[in-house]
Amino acid sequence: MEKPLKRLIGLNTKDCLWIYILRILSEGPKHAYVLREEISKKYGFRPGNVTAYRVLYSLRSDGFVEKRPEGRKEVYTITPAGKEIIKKAADFYRNLAQALK
Repeated sequence: MEKPLKRLIGLNTKDCLWIYILRILSEGPKHAYVLREEISKKYGFRPGNVTAYRVLYSLRSDGFVEKRPEGRKEVYTITPAGKEIIKKAADFYRNLAQALK
């Protein structure tokens, strides 16, 4: 794979992990460990365990996700602000793809 394309893919997957996490959470509440599995299945890359937790912490701090206990585990859900930012991200990618044609 050419170096510029490899970099583009990296920047739009692992470096933008928040998009994938919010998209999966928009389908329903999830445990943190499930998110990595679903990202791998749906999007073809597997984020690091620590990275996923760091991104979840940041999303929670910024008000895009909420965390609640479920038994001995914690479940994450997307907030209305999270739903709005994922729509804006999708619009950005749609517009960018159109501009690159």
